[in-house]
Amino acid sequence: MIWRLMLLASLTTSATAFTLPSASISTGWKASRVSVSEHNRDFESVSSTGRFDPLKLSDESCARSTSNAAIAAITAALVLSPLAANAAGPDWGIFEGRTGSLLHPIAMFSMAAMSASTALLGFQWRRQRTLGDEISALKKSLPDLGGAPSVRDALAAAQSVEPVDTAYVAKLKAALPVESEINALTKERKDLANSGPRDKHFNQGSILLFIGIAFAIEGPLNTYARAGKLFPGPHLYAGAGLVVLWALAASMVPAMQKGNDTARTVHIGANLAGIGLFIWQVTSGIPILLKVIELTKWP
Repeated sequence: MIWRLMLLASLTTSATAFTLPSASISTGWKASRVSVSEHNRDFESVSSTGRFDPLKLSDESCARSTSNAAIAAITAALVLSPLAANAAGPDWGIFEGRTGSLLHPIAMFSMAAMSASTALLGFQWRRQRTLGDEISALKKSLPDLGGAPSVRDALAAAQSVEPVDTAYVAKLKAALPVESEINALTKERKDLANSGPRDKHFNQGSILLFIGIAFAIEGPLNTYARAGKLFPGPHLYAGAGLVVLWALAASMVPAMQKGNDTARTVHIGANLAGIGLFIWQVTSGIPILLKVIELTKWP
């Protein structure tokens, strides 16, 4: 700060120190103003003030020049000041301290765990939705039960009839494991429906999309507030790619709700790729986190 004031004072002094030459001219010149040649016309500027000022630079013009020079010096000192060019600018307080700096890693660690949980809920919903097709395919493989509610009931009825149809009984006995599998899948589907993975998956996905993007932006903003610049690198680029994958996965939802299998495949692929990027982001972000803890103070 001191050297800035010294520079400003020096510039101002240099600007005001310039004075135009003046001399006392003998009054005899006034009496001898005779047009002898073109060269002597330069001296016609000598007025009653007694100053030699052929270029008309004295008095008001000199004062204006001095004033303009001083203003220019002050402006240059302010423009060239590092404070004016400092990107960090004002004091952001707690936002650029350790508390604000830790918001991004804490939020992203939480979002990584939520990504895994949301993916699990998504697969549970997919499982619930596809179980109906599996159960229907297994039921088609069963033999004709003759109106009986189950294979066991049909087998008991076939064995009680005389004469016993051994071929039919054999088919019913072979269908008993299939019926057990159908019962297990039906129970699994019922349990999944009771847990409501579809709604949970949608709600967690919405939270993940909002908080994840918000803190993906907050991280670079916090870095800029602390350091006055960003540090482009793999961590920053992968984070931007992760946000793009989240947006891509979310954009597939309307088509998925209409039964578009291609949209489901893109949705699942984008989220799996995002989880992979997230895992890599955590490992690459730990050294940055340690550096932030080292260079910041509470709060």
